[in-house]
Formats: sequence, structure tokens, C-alpha cells
Amino acid sequence: MLAIKVKPEVHYFDTTAAFNEVFNINEDDVLVTNEWMYDPYIKPLNLKCNVIFQEKYGMSEPSDEMIDGIYEEMKKYNPKRVIALGGGTIIDICKTLALDIPGKSYELFPPASTVEPKKVRELICIPSTCGTGSEVSKSIVVEIKSKNIKTAIAVEDTYADYAVLIPEVLKGLPYKVFSMSSVDALIHCIEAFLAPKASPGTDLFAMEGIKLIMDGYKLLTDKGLDARFDYYKEFLYGSCYGGLAFSVTGVAAIHALSYSIGAAFHVPHGESNYVFFTEVMKLYNSKKPDGKIKTLSDILADSMGISRDADVFEELDKFLSNLIEKKPLKEYGTTEAQIDEFTTSTRVNQQRILVNNYVEFTDEEIRSIFVNLY
Repeated sequence: MLAIKVKPEVHYFDTTAAFNEVFNINEDDVLVTNEWMYDPYIKPLNLKCNVIFQEKYGMSEPSDEMIDGIYEEMKKYNPKRVIALGGGTIIDICKTLALDIPGKSYELFPPASTVEPKKVRELICIPSTCGTGSEVSKSIVVEIKSKNIKTAIAVEDTYADYAVLIPEVLKGLPYKVFSMSSVDALIHCIEAFLAPKASPGTDLFAMEGIKLIMDGYKLLTDKGLDARFDYYKEFLYGSCYGGLAFSVTGVAAIHALSYSIGAAFHVPHGESNYVFFTEVMKLYNSKKPDGKIKTLSDILADSMGISRDADVFEELDKFLSNLIEKKPLKEYGTTEAQIDEFTTSTRVNQQRILVNNYVEFTDEEIRSIFVNLY
């Protein structure tokens, strides 16, 4: 059993200027970012690297069409290194750009994959949110526009070479982006902790990530939302630890169910995961309360400052709702008729993820989650 893998080198710097002193960004590099990130943090450094702004090609979750457009521009520069400065969308795009892309990027992804992913460029990932953990994971999740599905690849060549944590780049993060990305990180840690492939090594990272993020949320609850600005370093590390853990264990039912509304209504990844988070946890707990979930329940209770004998996952739902708005599925556009459609698509398309569940879900149990959240 694989205990833990730390594939990219993980670096920490307080500022982008300190990062550049070590990594020496130059004309052989392509930086993919957003203009609102570039102007305050990169432009003042007067770097000679080539820059591509993601928003020129779309602002949704990463898709094959977006990747293909950026790749065509990147080919003009023939870079040796690809640098991602952004959230999960930009990082997943750049993970793909570091590969040898055939005619179209969708050929790298199932169900249409025709070639094995092969890295041909060095990759540096700098997360500008504290959520995906993508900077240290090997997973690339994209939407294949022609199929209207989300799919993924996760192989050795999709790891970054360097993951760089810089809390300075989180300063301008809107609260909603912060909250949805950080709860995504919490979900990564929890799914990794409960996964069948969990080990003492992954548990070490997952448990520490859970504690860091939950302690941060308690801080915000007690001192106000602006308290996050002094805690960004801890949120970044919590997210990174979650990525290191789920790179070994995989993610599970929360992600599997969330892809339904993510693909159908273009709901951002962290937000779609949050919709399903506590409902999945409640079902897990009802089916196997005396397993590893009891340890998790105690950790969460201690972080929230409540009794371990409380209905912890119900209390977690209330605790998080004071910080992050949660909407029913119908507010995203889901119809009652789509409940059966989403249940079937989850079962058919997400088996690679559902095998990582804490306990197995029947089709009827999957459907019940959609019904309860509708």
C-alpha cells in the first residue's frame, strides 16, 4: 500500500518578488494567469516572460476548448517552463499545457483518450486560492464541451515539478471565492481521511489540513470575516496538505455527485462540492457510525467547540452556513426530472471516484441525496 507521495517540490515565499529571486522567471517561460492577478503582483517585477491571460479564452471551469485556444497562443513562444498563477482552473489548464498535446486536448481525456499523457515542459504551480490542492495533485479535471461531461486524468506526468505557496497573492481574493475554495480544501482532506486507500501517511496530512481549516473557520466565526487575511498562510498549507493526501487516496462521493451540476450548470467546483458535502457525510455516518468517521466527528466537534456527543454533521451544516451560503439544487436550475438523470450519470460516469467512498452507496441512496438537496 502506498503510504504517501510528495511528488512536486513544495516551496513557500511571502511575496512574488522573493519567489522570482529563486526561480528567475525569464523569456523561456510562459505565465498563464488573470490580468487582475498580473497587475498587482507580477507587473511591478518587470519580468521578461511571455504572459497569457486566461480570461481571453473564457472564465468558466477548465474545458478542452479553453485549453486548445491557450495552447495555440502558447505555441508561438515555444516555452521551456509553464507557470500557473491562479485558481484550480488555471492550474488544471497548465497541467495540460505541460503535456505533449495531440491534435486536440480532448484526446488526452476519457472517454476519447487516444494517447498517454507525456510531460514535455517543466511546470510551476502557484495557487491563488486556498482550495483545490491541485498544485500538488496529479488530477486534471476538465469539461469536454462536445460531450457536456466532466472527466479527468491522473498519471505521474500530470504532477507539477514545483508547487509554490505565496500568501501575498490571496490578498485580493473576494470572500466568496475564498470561502468556496477553502471548503473545497476541507472536503479534500475529509474524503482522503475516510478513503479505503488512506494510510498513516495520508492521515497525517489530512488530519492536519482539517484542523488548520476548521481552526481558521472558528477564527472567522469568533473575530469576523476579515480575520482571514492574517490566516492565509495556514489556509494555503491546509489546502496543500489536502492535495497531498487525496493524490494517494483519490476523492469520493462528494466529488462524484457534484460533477452533475458542475457540468450541467457550470457551477464552480468548490461550490458544487459544498452543495453535497454535509448530506453525503450524514449518509456515511448513518451507515457506519463506529468506523473512522467517529474519529473525524471528534476532530470536527473539538474544532467547533461543541460536545462530541452532539449531532456533529448537523452542527457542521449550521456552522458552515454561517460562513458560506448553501443553495438548494433547484436554484441552480435543476428540475425534478433531472434527479433520475443525475443519479444515472453519477453511477455510469463516476465509478472511478465512487470506489473511493467510505461506504458503498446504492443507486437509491445516491438518488436520495439529490432529492434531499433539491
